[in-house]
Amino acid sequence: MAKVYATGRRKTSIAKVWLEAGNGQLTINGQSLDAWLGGHESIKKRVTQPLEVAKQETSVNIVVKTLGGGYSSQADAVRHGISRALVAFDEQFRTILKPHGLLTRDSRSVERKKFGKKKARKSSQFSKR
Repeated sequence: MAKVYATGRRKTSIAKVWLEAGNGQLTINGQSLDAWLGGHESIKKRVTQPLEVAKQETSVNIVVKTLGGGYSSQADAVRHGISRALVAFDEQFRTILKPHGLLTRDSRSVERKKFGKKKARKSSQFSKR
């Protein structure tokens, strides 16, 4: 099969994912997963979760380009992008990934600051007199 493209998003992060049949190589921003995330084992596990659930760790090559946000939200965007790419690659993966919640975009983002307040909800102390 040919290359498949998918986009993953989380907060302000975007992950552009290209997936093709191969030998299990995962490249993020031109680096391996270990070089990109360093010692964050729990976040690495989150990134590879869709591949483990679909049992595709050694049968697809993935190239990812990320932008925006921090490394944690970028990792979640990569996870979302890989999940969507797997479904585009083979529709049968949908029934495997959907129950784990890997195809749902996490729509939570930072609440905007309101005028007259210090942050989104923080106010100055109320004084009755």
